[in-house]
Amino acid sequence: MTAEVAPLSGSRCQAPRCMSRAGRADAKAGSSSGAMARGSARRARVPGSRVPGSRVGGRGAQGPRLGPETRVPARAEYRLPGAHPRAPGAWLPSGARTRPARLAGVGVAGEGAESPGPTGSCLVPEAGPSSAVAPARGAGPPDARRPLPAAWQHPFLNVFRHFRVEEWKRSAKQGDVAVVTDKTLKGAVYRIRGSVSAANYIQLPKNSTQSLGLTGRYLYVLFRPLPNKHFVIHLDVSTEDNQVIRVSFSNLFKEFKSTATRLQFPFVLEARTPQRDLVGLVPHGARWTFLQLDLQDILLVYLNRRYGHLKSVRLCASLLVRNLYTSDLCFEPAFSGAPWAKLPVTPMPREMAFPVPKGESWHDRYVHVRFPSDSLKVPSKPMEKSGSPPEAVLLGPGPHPLPCPVASSKPVRFSVSPVVQTPSPTAQSSQAPLAPRPFPEVSLSQERSEASNVDGPRFHSLEPWARVKASDVHTAAAGTHVLTHESTEVPVALEDAGSCKALWTPDGTAVVYPCHAVIVVLLVDTGEQRFFLGHTDKVCALALDGSGSLLASAQARTPSVIRLWDFQTGRCLCVFQSPVHVVCSLSFSDSGALLCGVGKDRHGRTMVVAWGTGQVGLGGEVVVLAKAHTDFDVQAFRVTFFDETRMASCGQGSVRLWRLRGGALRSCPVDLGEHHVLQFTDLAFKQARDGCPEPSAAMLFVCSRSGHILEIDCQCMVVRHARRLLPTQTLGGPHPQKQTFSTGPGIAISSLSLSPAMCAVGSADGYLRLWPLDFSSVLLEAEHEGPVSSVCVSPDGLRVLSATSSGHLGFLDTPSRVYHMLARSHTAPVLALATEQRRGQLATVSQDRTVRIWDLATLQQLYNFTSSEEAPCTVTFHPTRPIFFCGFSSGAVRSFSLEAAEVLVEHTCHQGAITGLTATPDGRLLFSSCSRGSLAQYNCADPQWHVLRVAADMVSPDAPASPSTLAVSRDGRLLAFVGPSRHTVTVMGSASLDELLRVDIGTLDLASGRLDSAMAVCFGPAALGHLLVSTSSNRVMVLDAASGRIIRELPGVHPEPCSSLMLSEDARFLLMAAGRAVKVWDYTTQANPGPQVYIGHSEPVQAVTFSPDQQQVLSAGDAIFLWDILATTESDQSFPGPSPACEAGLGTGQLEDAASRASELPRQQVPKPSQASPPRLGICARPPEGGDGTSDTKNSGAPRTTCPASHKAFTPARASRGPHSAKGTSLPPASSEWLRLKAVVGYSGNGRANMVWRPDTGFFAYTCGRLVVVEDLHSGAQQHWPGHPAEISTLALSHSAQVLASASGRSSTTDHCQIRVWDVSGGLCQHLISHHSTTVLALAFSPDDRLLVTLGDHDGCTLALWGTATYDLVSSTRLPEPVHGVAFNPWDAGELTCVGQGTVTFWLLQQRGADISLQVHREQIPETVGAGELTSLCYGAPPLLYCGTSSGQVCVWDTRAGRCFLSWEADDGGIGLLLCSSSRLVSGSSTGRLRLWAVGPVSELRCKGLGARSSSVFMERELVLDGAVVSASFDGSVDMGVVGTRAGTLWFISWAEGTSTRLISGHRSKVNEVVFGPGESHCATCGEDGSVRVWALASMELVIQFQVLNQSCLCLTWSPRCCGRPEQQRLAAGYGDGSLRIFSVSRTAMELKMHPHPVALTTVTFSTDGQTVLSGDKDGLVAVSHSRTGITFRVVSDHQGAAISTICVTRKECEDLGVEGTDLWLAASGDQRVSVWASDWLRNRCELVDWLSFPMPATTETQGHLPPSLAAFCPWDGALLMYVGPGVDKEVIIYDLSQKQVVEKIPLPFFAMSLSLSPGTRLLALGFAECMLRLVDCATGTAQDFAGHNNAVHLCRFTPSARLLFTAACNEILVWEVSGR
Repeated sequence: MTAEVAPLSGSRCQAPRCMSRAGRADAKAGSSSGAMARGSARRARVPGSRVPGSRVGGRGAQGPRLGPETRVPARAEYRLPGAHPRAPGAWLPSGARTRPARLAGVGVAGEGAESPGPTGSCLVPEAGPSSAVAPARGAGPPDARRPLPAAWQHPFLNVFRHFRVEEWKRSAKQGDVAVVTDKTLKGAVYRIRGSVSAANYIQLPKNSTQSLGLTGRYLYVLFRPLPNKHFVIHLDVSTEDNQVIRVSFSNLFKEFKSTATRLQFPFVLEARTPQRDLVGLVPHGARWTFLQLDLQDILLVYLNRRYGHLKSVRLCASLLVRNLYTSDLCFEPAFSGAPWAKLPVTPMPREMAFPVPKGESWHDRYVHVRFPSDSLKVPSKPMEKSGSPPEAVLLGPGPHPLPCPVASSKPVRFSVSPVVQTPSPTAQSSQAPLAPRPFPEVSLSQERSEASNVDGPRFHSLEPWARVKASDVHTAAAGTHVLTHESTEVPVALEDAGSCKALWTPDGTAVVYPCHAVIVVLLVDTGEQRFFLGHTDKVCALALDGSGSLLASAQARTPSVIRLWDFQTGRCLCVFQSPVHVVCSLSFSDSGALLCGVGKDRHGRTMVVAWGTGQVGLGGEVVVLAKAHTDFDVQAFRVTFFDETRMASCGQGSVRLWRLRGGALRSCPVDLGEHHVLQFTDLAFKQARDGCPEPSAAMLFVCSRSGHILEIDCQCMVVRHARRLLPTQTLGGPHPQKQTFSTGPGIAISSLSLSPAMCAVGSADGYLRLWPLDFSSVLLEAEHEGPVSSVCVSPDGLRVLSATSSGHLGFLDTPSRVYHMLARSHTAPVLALATEQRRGQLATVSQDRTVRIWDLATLQQLYNFTSSEEAPCTVTFHPTRPIFFCGFSSGAVRSFSLEAAEVLVEHTCHQGAITGLTATPDGRLLFSSCSRGSLAQYNCADPQWHVLRVAADMVSPDAPASPSTLAVSRDGRLLAFVGPSRHTVTVMGSASLDELLRVDIGTLDLASGRLDSAMAVCFGPAALGHLLVSTSSNRVMVLDAASGRIIRELPGVHPEPCSSLMLSEDARFLLMAAGRAVKVWDYTTQANPGPQVYIGHSEPVQAVTFSPDQQQVLSAGDAIFLWDILATTESDQSFPGPSPACEAGLGTGQLEDAASRASELPRQQVPKPSQASPPRLGICARPPEGGDGTSDTKNSGAPRTTCPASHKAFTPARASRGPHSAKGTSLPPASSEWLRLKAVVGYSGNGRANMVWRPDTGFFAYTCGRLVVVEDLHSGAQQHWPGHPAEISTLALSHSAQVLASASGRSSTTDHCQIRVWDVSGGLCQHLISHHSTTVLALAFSPDDRLLVTLGDHDGCTLALWGTATYDLVSSTRLPEPVHGVAFNPWDAGELTCVGQGTVTFWLLQQRGADISLQVHREQIPETVGAGELTSLCYGAPPLLYCGTSSGQVCVWDTRAGRCFLSWEADDGGIGLLLCSSSRLVSGSSTGRLRLWAVGPVSELRCKGLGARSSSVFMERELVLDGAVVSASFDGSVDMGVVGTRAGTLWFISWAEGTSTRLISGHRSKVNEVVFGPGESHCATCGEDGSVRVWALASMELVIQFQVLNQSCLCLTWSPRCCGRPEQQRLAAGYGDGSLRIFSVSRTAMELKMHPHPVALTTVTFSTDGQTVLSGDKDGLVAVSHSRTGITFRVVSDHQGAAISTICVTRKECEDLGVEGTDLWLAASGDQRVSVWASDWLRNRCELVDWLSFPMPATTETQGHLPPSLAAFCPWDGALLMYVGPGVDKEVIIYDLSQKQVVEKIPLPFFAMSLSLSPGTRLLALGFAECMLRLVDCATGTAQDFAGHNNAVHLCRFTPSARLLFTAACNEILVWEVSGR
């Protein structure tokens, strides 16, 4: 819809210069060459700016204003801007019409003027009560921009006839050109065919030196392409300046190409078959095509040139052509002859018309292609009436993008392809719809969604032009709530609630808008969101006071509730019920002391209420000041900004001024004159540029649905000016129609907003227009996809916010003329959703007939598939391919390719609407169900995914529509659904569709007296075997999927039935849609304490699901909400699979190196036994002579025997030199140590049985690296027992709890593993023993504590016995095969049992004096147990022995008979731990499952022997932990205990409550950085596990965790103290993908994500003012970015080629450096270079101060592994910097920046791996690869060395106060207390 100026009679009309016509879009961009702009944003359209194809426009510099006082003489001539003066004596040919310049945004309607263009609008002064009509049409000046059309070319020219093509004298033919008779047209046509298009053609004129001289604007080509062929059409077009442009169309072209002299457009032919190419051969059944080319617009839009005339035409093979025509008229081919002459279209001349048999439609037989298309802007009314729109539209690169400009750094590809649809020869109604266009062809969706199509549905994809700011970070923190709203942008539905406008905040930095029941505050620059939660229904009105402190909101349904909020904190101040039942508008006074509301009372009368709100912020209440009823309609109501006692309202036929005085509201009407019949929609007060005007000067602007804008003097209450927005073109044709000021189809204005300089108007034609306050011409305009429902100008007047009824929210930035999209949404409720894990995508289907694909990481809309006739019902992704499936209301199931954005295959085996759609996890099978009860199975392994089976009457047709109608188990074996009746649930085999189980849930519901019916089904994790069913009686039943028995029941889950439910992968949370709320149950708690309820939806929730990473919850209904899971689960927890490969001990880069990481993974196959002959068992009291009872397999050449895949034993760290094995080390005396170990953070999940707990005494100990940590569980106080030279592998506590034994691996300085025996009471090591040459796998004390047994790992295979009196070795033997566990019989101290590879070995200890002999008995594993190895054991009630296997079996042995009599499958993974009391057994597996078994009846089953069955053993409880279970200690009744996992976590287990509580937790892999908050109350760490963790420094308890999946966090920094208030503390973290994220500590949310580097970051730091972030990467680049906006404004590449190892920033204090700047910073790189810089980032200054280079060391000194180059400024002397790194000598170099020389060197024993300088004392901390820490006193030159770590000390950091020192080695963190010195 466009607009025109309708001036008063005799007024002079002039307009801005000509601009191009633009298609349907927000904004368009172009270049002088006509190619589309590929920059970061599309520019706005500016009339007069000569920018082609732009969409947001403005008034040009040469465009004169229109004024009512401007008069011209009656006979005076005038001309359009840019036109040449008319020559004297010029005359117009008979019948010729003049044409003014084509205008973008402004038209001229007057005497002799045609429509200037299809876009734009202008406001005109409207006449008073006796206004004159518009002047009559007459002759006018010609269009001087191009030659006058000759009379012989008007109204059209038959080119073939005029040039007598059949004679071939003035035309030429080449190749196979013949005249044939066409049956469709019933006449002769020319056939051009041949394999080479260039050799077979018709050319006009004959010679290239001649010219056709055809000046008609439109060229009509009547042709039909030949099937399975290509064709080419060449046009040579001459411009006004005689430049010849070749314009070509062909289906040979793959993409649009443009040069200064050539345009190539691909011609896309679309067949109505599921399989076709967009560009390529002509399909069968191609129809005759009426190709209409607007030559003027083609040149203007794509090349910014003016059309002169058509020079030549060449039609190349292969096609049939009937004729060519030129004309200045735009003909409609569907209308021909006199009957259509009175319609507002130009009918087709009979000579040009195609024959249409009686009773048939033109569009059913032919194709109309118009290029560039006008139908995208103004759909033709006759086409809508006929129900048969054109089947083809030509799309250009510029005119048709979506209505928001692209804000992207990547080039945007647009389609310029003509699209022609041709029917398939076998087309039927049930065929697949046309495949969607590839997403660059965005306009097609809008075109076809607006008109019906008789040929079937059309699906078209939309590209996500909206670039929303979003977070891919999931926040986890301790708390009682599970979910929270994510503080980032989500795809939400915007509310089109009439007066409920989107608002600007007073500072103009954020917008406030409602999303159903949620109020959203969106920061427009960062994309950060805040939410106001509390409403239970849709928010229908919003108001914000002038200071931005108070926000008022009202909800829709009666009785209306109004809430007042503290806008800054988000706290609800008060809630009160309004006397107005339905509030439609709210308005605050500028001070916030008065709130007015308008709505309807219970009788339907309009009521205005005024509330006093001045005391609300001070704890007072809201009081009603006045109420008034009125019989006049009120659509908008505003309190004036200059006097809070005055108001104004407008509505149907009335504009009234109100005043509050004496406790009463009174109003008086404005005299509207002839405008009293108008329907007014919005109003705004005029503002003065120099402050608020006096009331006497107040002007009020109101707008109406008829396009009027009235300017009202509030003092005189009269209309000063009346203007109207009119269309410049009638629908369907280019000719203007005669209109008066009071009649005609004005453009409806829905909203307006004022600034001191301009007026913003939003209208129903989808345009946002900006006008000066005198409305002389359009300044800017932006077109949207739907009607604009509200506009709002920002307080500074530089941004204009607009919202549309189609669910779009954005703003126009007037200085840059760029439109920014803020949010997109569905326009109707969302019916279903699906998530995809590999690409992180979300699919949603809605009642608005669209299927939208979103990116879960960025929350951008990727695709939009639209159906015009049938509604999508359900959707699911293919698990492994870029494909999704969608079911429709017609019964069709279609697959869509996300790569090609098209329909792949369609199946129509269903007769009813699709109700369920799901695929197996492996993607091999797909299932669908319909409303008529049929069930279909598809084979998705086949590209055609053909139908395997269709079964009728399977699914209940009476079941309500639900996304959970069908469910597939997570192992893909089972299929469950509600059916055949709604009272039964059926479980089938997914592959065979054999019925396995049918459960009748139709119990009598006593409340309703009806049988219970099933509503939704859901499978739990495969290991649980649970099937969940929600019922109509508001219950959730948990069934055993194998037997159908009821395991548990959740009664009364909600007053309404649950339509959707989902169980998390770890089986911890049950999620369900409960009315308008989301409910979350703790599934692991059997006591059912009740769910947590989360509100925000205003309509029933249709679907709920977990995100693929299980860290978020998605709920869909009226909108799509993303919720963060804040439960204390590990972000990388998985169920039921094994723990991830991020094991403790991984070094730098191993997360990215799969090869190095593979060595740490469990082996995938059980190793074969060694081929060497095993040694015989020797029974002796001492090792044999010449050895220690072991053989060195490394030297003997025998193959090494490895541990089983399911039982990963202790993995020792890489052997390194001892901490004190080199010269120069200095161990301090205990009394004078500078450091004291204060705390240890972490637990070694690498060990096995390396945690002990005794509940009766409270003794609790575990290992971390080389330390034994003894911790008081009540106070958290720690004791540390050092001494081991390597990582501790296992622990054992004596039965008396007086002695603790610990064993470690072998170090590089010892030949044997060390075993230490500790006195528990004193914490002293009493004995140090060694015997095993390989890692000690297990320790165990005998029941009487007289013996200690030690077991070597699978490399040593050594078993040793020690006497605890003196801890002498009493016996040792070499075992014939690997043994994985050993245990004493608790009932007999003389019996010992080992389990291992295929056997159980029973040892009997016999003592004769001082000697002990062993008798051995071995038993093979029975075949009934299955293949595998025994990996764990424990004794039960005598004489039972329980053994776990690597395949998940538990077998029970009778130790007296020496036989296995019972086994059952206890887990999917290997059983690594067993603990037993008399009747209860605990099993822990490599999958992280901890299970409690009832084994009381097992003792009775022993008498049955091999006939015993495992049915008597059942599982009581199950908990899923975050990794493989490696250690456990329980009380005697196995009710509670402590369990350790390989993830480095210690859990407290309570079986009675069914809970697991985290006790100890650390990073799973290497810790990369430790930083401290300015107040030193908290510290933060980051690791290669992708987490950023914030700890309370006093207790070292985890407070906050930020987790980014599938990324390593490599560097971290905390904002400095000077950066804002304490609550604004922020963290900056760098990741392996080159991204940098800014986290808010106070709000536990991500503020910003930027991507300054293409490779992994290595270091990051803030500037001293906290406003700038400096980051370095492994390629040697340093990026400088704004911390608030994320913009990288400088890149320092001086270190390019070597990784940046550190960046240090300090405040510049030394003034004699010769440079200016506020900051001094340095960068050190891996090539031993350090650069020092002075910078002032606010002024964008950065100067090099100094450059240091250090020599490379010899390779032998570093063993080929260079230590890092580290440098730091000296905190006690700003002119000094310290450097350590590889060099000729091992030393610390101190460099003076002022003297430019090295002033001191401090020798070191090793090359340093880490460096830290104490800010308070002159201490220097250095970490070494030799597991040693050195502290150097720089004042005295003395040093002390400290041990404690098990790996290279790669990190050391002093706290700001220098009271603590943090050191890290791999994933272990030690906290040292620095003694006062």
